[in-house]
Amino acid sequence: MVTMARSKFMKNPSRLARWRTWIQSSFLVIWMYPFIRVHSVCLPVFHCYACPLATFACPIGIVAQFTALHVFPFLAVGTIIVFGALFGTFICGYACPFGFLQDLVGKIPTRKFHLPRWTSSFRYAVLIGLVLLVPFFLSEKHFLFICRVCPAGALEGSVPNMVKQAFAGNPINWPNALKGTILVFFIVAMFVKTRPWCRLLCPLGGIFGLFNRASLFFMKVDESKCNSCKLCRTECRYGVIPETELQSTRCVRCMECTGLSCTAISASTIFSRTNTTPKQAKDE
Repeated sequence: MVTMARSKFMKNPSRLARWRTWIQSSFLVIWMYPFIRVHSVCLPVFHCYACPLATFACPIGIVAQFTALHVFPFLAVGTIIVFGALFGTFICGYACPFGFLQDLVGKIPTRKFHLPRWTSSFRYAVLIGLVLLVPFFLSEKHFLFICRVCPAGALEGSVPNMVKQAFAGNPINWPNALKGTILVFFIVAMFVKTRPWCRLLCPLGGIFGLFNRASLFFMKVDESKCNSCKLCRTECRYGVIPETELQSTRCVRCMECTGLSCTAISASTIFSRTNTTPKQAKDE
């Protein structure tokens, strides 16, 4: 473990950041492998298993459906806790297929808008309301059940099925008005805000964000190297102030801030905590 903490990756995480798009692409192949469907198993990414190519089940969908049945989803919750404790939102930055899609659209050069940072708290409203309370008290048939309004489900499941039906000459099964409106809204939002779903409403990212302060993998700031140039603030696309908020629930661990001319920010693990003094984190 100590050897892992002292690896080249930990000494220079910017190398990993430079390969981020390729890593995300590789995970996309795993999540959408066309020859295997293992929906009895969920892995820790936000990816609708209604997608024709989905390999595994979505943990949020499983939690919501089991909640509607009044059965505790041990496997889904255990998966979220284990991966959250190990990696925190590193999963969001490097493995999530829906996050990858938003990153790709976000690279299109359009004017991006900024919202108050407190809006990230809406993720927990979605988690408590649409994932837990609505299923538990109103069943999965309610129009606000998370899977009925989820933009990932609409984009990855409904749209491919509509295309398939159109090519086959069959009647097209259009999504309901609410789901269609939400899908259009988020497609537009992807062009004007970086990762709008992840930063505003994603319940899974909100959970992983809570682990950022205590996960095996974490980010740190060497105060002796930080000259308060604020370059990392300018470069961060996710609305985080890296020199003070590296453990923020909003940070997706993209590690792009480690590749700047300033070398104050780096990655580490709990096995090297004794050798570092991370700058105090503030999560607003």
